[in-house]
Amino acid sequence: MLDRVSRRMLAELQRDSRLSVQELANQVGMSSTPCWRRLKEIEKAGLIRRYTVLLDREALGLKECLLAHVTLQRHAGQTVEEFERAVLAHPEVIECYSTTGDADYILKVVVPDMKAYDAFLQKRIFGIPGVASVRTAVVLREIKYDTVLPID
Repeated sequence: MLDRVSRRMLAELQRDSRLSVQELANQVGMSSTPCWRRLKEIEKAGLIRRYTVLLDREALGLKECLLAHVTLQRHAGQTVEEFERAVLAHPEVIECYSTTGDADYILKVVVPDMKAYDAFLQKRIFGIPGVASVRTAVVLREIKYDTVLPID
């Protein structure tokens, strides 16, 4: 579906989503009108979910990053739906994955400090019906943090 030019456009936009159409066209060797049309086709196809900016969480005071491994008591009825709906409502949870293995979900949580994480667990997570247990891994340092997908 994607030709070389479309892949190059996506790579450039992943690097800098603030590129103007003219700048993008220059990067991929096109004139601006065909580039704009191609970009609209890519957007319409749903390949671009949204344009965003990456913030420095530590500079914003969110010093702690934790991976919470959540196990539910059961997967019947509305337990799963209630859990997922609750997780979506909490901005401290920046990523949530339904997983196989020991945990049913892995949540990536960012908070200012461990006291805030404890409050988050007590007031938010343990209050969700069906949560059986939470095991937490503390992120000591981020070795790689990137949102660029390999599209080659």
